Amino acid sequence: MRRIAGNVALFIGAVAMPLIVAPPVSAATVDPRLAQALREGREHEFFVVLAPADVEAAARNADQRVGSKRTAAVRDALREHAARTQAPLIAWLDRRGIAYRSFHIVNALLVQGGERLARTLARRDDVVRIEGNPRIFVPHPTREERLDIAKKAVAAIEAGITATGAPSVWAQGFTGQGIVVGGQDTGVFWTHPALQNKYLGWNGTSADHNYHWHDSIHFQVNPNSAANPCGYSSATPCDDNDHGTHTMGTAVGDDGAGNQIGMAPGARWIACRNMDQGWGAPSTYLECFEWFLAPYPVGGTPAQGDPARAPHVTINSWSCPVTEGCSAATLQQAVEAQRAAGIMTIVAAGNSGPACNSIDDPPAIYDGAFTIGAYSAADGSLANFSSRGLVTIDGSNRPKPDLVAPGVNIRSSVPSGYKAFNGTSMATPHVAGAVALLWSAEPQLKGNIAATMNALIAAAHSVPLATAVCGTSGAPNALWGHGTLDVAAALNVAGAMLTVSRQGSGSGTVTSSPAGIDCGSTCSAPFAPASTATLTATPGFGSTFTGWLGACTGVGVCTVPIAGAKSVSATFASTALGPFTLDIDRNGDYDALTDGLMIVRFLFGMPAAQIADGTVGPNAAVTDPAQLQTRLEDLRPALDVDANGQADALTDGIVVIRHLFGLHGPPLTVDAIGAGAKRTDPGSIDTYISALRP
Repeated sequence: MRRIAGNVALFIGAVAMPLIVAPPVSAATVDPRLAQALREGREHEFFVVLAPADVEAAARNADQRVGSKRTAAVRDALREHAARTQAPLIAWLDRRGIAYRSFHIVNALLVQGGERLARTLARRDDVVRIEGNPRIFVPHPTREERLDIAKKAVAAIEAGITATGAPSVWAQGFTGQGIVVGGQDTGVFWTHPALQNKYLGWNGTSADHNYHWHDSIHFQVNPNSAANPCGYSSATPCDDNDHGTHTMGTAVGDDGAGNQIGMAPGARWIACRNMDQGWGAPSTYLECFEWFLAPYPVGGTPAQGDPARAPHVTINSWSCPVTEGCSAATLQQAVEAQRAAGIMTIVAAGNSGPACNSIDDPPAIYDGAFTIGAYSAADGSLANFSSRGLVTIDGSNRPKPDLVAPGVNIRSSVPSGYKAFNGTSMATPHVAGAVALLWSAEPQLKGNIAATMNALIAAAHSVPLATAVCGTSGAPNALWGHGTLDVAAALNVAGAMLTVSRQGSGSGTVTSSPAGIDCGSTCSAPFAPASTATLTATPGFGSTFTGWLGACTGVGVCTVPIAGAKSVSATFASTALGPFTLDIDRNGDYDALTDGLMIVRFLFGMPAAQIADGTVGPNAAVTDPAQLQTRLEDLRPALDVDANGQADALTDGIVVIRHLFGLHGPPLTVDAIGAGAKRTDPGSIDTYISALRP
């Protein structure tokens, strides 16, 4: 063992090592509800979840200026990672004659078995967690919330549409043309007069449902009904519950005869049915997420998927309640994959208000989802049913909702005509349609989720709270989020939005004058219209700046005229001292007692000499304490492994050193996740750290 100097040795011995040492054999986490059900002696379906792919790296390495290439890169990375990491487990299952179904949108296998099988699988080193696949009922508008006005045609724009400012965007010539909206719901009644001409599978004379429709309901999911009006594995778009037709109508609907119910009447739609008359399961939701990433023909398989046919934005007016057996992490990888692929995921906050912390179901709880509450366009009041933040179910205290949109007395299409419903389900498609309008007006925004969210948030009409409610006051807050949707104002903001991304194997930062851009990876900020922004690239230690691409080129100062949404990428290459990884001393090894200990000492704020004392490995290429400290300073942003906004010795540092000691699964993160962490799953953290030691 290498020498550990002075007081650091006392600290590591007295405090850190008890956190690092783990039992020789550890088991993956088994969802408590599933464990209880298995103890009752019956077999159940459950997911065997493995470590996720690094979809963010795949997206960064793709040509982000072409959306389909980015989507394809993410899909391919997911499929390759799943094929490689699932192979040993599949071989094990095959030898025992155990049937399984493979997913790649979440790296998991769905199997059926009893407690013995679950516990055996949980002991495998490659298994991160075991989760159930319960049948889940998603409450839709009740009879009191459905206002039957099916025979009444309103020769005017719906009030909720007007309240968002959409008509003024139409007046500028932008109606969502060129944008595809995906709906994951109870299906869609595709021949509805307000929807048929918007369906991507309809050419005006005939329909082709291949790549445009998928049904993930292959058998009875609803335990209360053995018959479904659409049947199972329907080859034709169908809606068994009204809900999906209603939400799609609010996004794109217009019958050309006075029923102007949709936000983006120039957009097209595709759809996936994920529920059996309101009953779904994690497997049906994941199948739709997987299909949206690369749609495939009716009756086909994911291997036939075409990422170029993926929708630009998806409506998700449903939830997977934790209280009914869905794990908080079950759908997270799927939402993150869609975001990395450039597909914007719009999600209903839920209808469990006015209780605080009632945004508590996936996928609304996730950072990667754009979560929408509901208000009344008639009187401007927040809907009593609209779920409130903060998100506490996963321990993140994440601020939600992101925005609120009209969700009270929303008239839209249903198979029988038109009806008005209440719910955050009705607010969500307003925002999906708003994204379609923005992306048709500013094509450079397509796939840029961060910039789009920033534009919508910056343009929202904030509703400050004078006193603390649900632990928040002022604006944004846990009731209104950043405020009410205004797509016309968002278009003005988006028209002066500059987005910067970092490319290449090196490290560096980009800043702007005037201030706004200050990032080492990706950053978006609005600037004054008709102004200019000057960008400066500063390479990190062991890196060099090699040039700009996008709205400006060359290797000198980058000056961008702000006229329309602009994107710029800065490329940083590794020099002789790179590439920059967790191999701090550049000796070709990743060692807990050299590189790991330097990281912990650095995060404790120790001076360069103490960081390097006794921690430089044999054959090191970098030995100078000042250079080691500089390398660590450059690495600091990446050391925030739990993504809570800061790199800390007793959280991030401990997790890194545990990883270098060879720990995986729950022992990697126990008692070492910081407050406000956005990355908490041991598998995700393990994959993240592994990417820093290629």
